Amino acid sequence: MVRNLLVRGMLAGLFAAALALVLAWAYGEPQVATAISLEDHAGHASHAAEHLAGAAAGHGHEHESEPVSRGVQSTLGLATAIGVYGVAIGGVFAIVFAFAYGRLGAFGARATSALLALGAFVTVQLVPFLKYPANPPAVGDPSTIGRRTGLYLAILLISVLLAVVALLLGRRLAPRHGDWNASVLAGAAFLAAVVVVFLLMPSVDEVPPDFPAALLWRFRVASLGTQAVLWGTLGLVFGPLAERALNPDRTPSPIPAA
Repeated sequence: MVRNLLVRGMLAGLFAAALALVLAWAYGEPQVATAISLEDHAGHASHAAEHLAGAAAGHGHEHESEPVSRGVQSTLGLATAIGVYGVAIGGVFAIVFAFAYGRLGAFGARATSALLALGAFVTVQLVPFLKYPANPPAVGDPSTIGRRTGLYLAILLISVLLAVVALLLGRRLAPRHGDWNASVLAGAAFLAAVVVVFLLMPSVDEVPPDFPAALLWRFRVASLGTQAVLWGTLGLVFGPLAERALNPDRTPSPIPAA
């Protein structure tokens, strides 16, 4: 059964990745291309200054070429990255579903899948994004990428742990306060803990003052929207597939002759 769910999760993840790819390519890639053009413009100005300084000192300047062209990055590279990500996420989602099914209350396969997808999106994507949102090219100091990556992974891990604690809290409160009230209390506790974590963790603000605010906003909306489409589609598509695996259709009994 777990193997059947795993295969269905990977297929659902691949389908979700295909829809997310459409949004990423149609809305996200133009923002990336614009940001790269700004970065290239600034880089060309810097290279020109270096070239003039080198010429004055009697040294040449060697041009560096990209190992992978921008056209490949925005088409085949983007499709491959999102496809592999979707399949991997779908497989992990199926394993979590197999563990959670029947343990979240009297929910069927479709409801369990939808709730898990919503919880995963909030925990894994929305909470880290609100503290450390994605940045397009030309934003951020390359020397601080290690620190920024560490902070992002830290808040991701904290968010997952807080979600697990909130889930356990809700199950503990359910017998006394009912499922609905216990869910509300657990959600409020999770939100309060997230706010405290946001206040305690350091901020990262490396956006240049001259970077277009509209471009930054569109890129971040595209980034979060792509993840929302991925997780939403995964939760809605995997539910019926899991339901078929858990409750296979039985062959109808023959109608007795009159």
